[in-house]
Amino acid sequence: MNHMPQTWGRPRDDYYGPYDSSYLLSNGPKAHTSSPVVTGTSVLAVKFKDGVVIAADNLASYGSLARFTDVKRLRTFNRRTVVGFGGDVSDMQYLDRLLLSLDIDENYSSSGHDLNARNVHTYLSKVMYKRRTDINPLWNHILVAGLDSNDRPFLSSVDLLGTTFSSPTLATGFGAHLAQPLLRKLADRESAVEAVTREQAVTAIKECMKVLFYRDARSLDRYSIAVITKEAGVELKEDEQLEKQSWAFAEMIKGYGTQTV
Repeated sequence: MNHMPQTWGRPRDDYYGPYDSSYLLSNGPKAHTSSPVVTGTSVLAVKFKDGVVIAADNLASYGSLARFTDVKRLRTFNRRTVVGFGGDVSDMQYLDRLLLSLDIDENYSSSGHDLNARNVHTYLSKVMYKRRTDINPLWNHILVAGLDSNDRPFLSSVDLLGTTFSSPTLATGFGAHLAQPLLRKLADRESAVEAVTREQAVTAIKECMKVLFYRDARSLDRYSIAVITKEAGVELKEDEQLEKQSWAFAEMIKGYGTQTV
């Protein structure tokens, strides 16, 4: 009997025949992620005259199962930038480590300059486009909110293809269909941002989070919300609860369950 450590846990050759180790060979094609498994849903953001409000719920779904209910998808970068992640959670964690490494390098830099939200967005867009070019994309849709070099509100997005887009209001996932029309009532163009107050922006985001909880099966009633301004920097709350929920509208929906038209 062979007592060598490399045979521990293997069937006996003299009883079961020679051990077939061919499955350990890596001579097949190189494989990449073709579909995310654990995912986060919508991220919402809107500019107001002094800054930006951004929010995302705390749910990470394992397929259609609401599996992880305490996943924070808003990440702060210094005191003037917040990054919101939609999509694959493992890729989000990878990007979070990249940003942490970049932040450490910047803190030890002697240049005297720090990165603003526009710089962070440019960095992430290059990372996403490079991974897309390698045909190994990071399965995320990202919103970057904060202040630019002139301390003006900045809001832009980048997706898994490296495509970038800027607007006074942005949303990922189902929020692009359900929340964007509501947010655009508040600010549909850049010139309208100057008339939007902080209170209006926060109220609009909270109402949209409520609509998403009503309509999106991959959402949760607990969420994180951040307000970025020049005076206070990043004000992040990570365990907020939706208030004043009402399901009365469900009585008017026909065609589901035991209802009759």
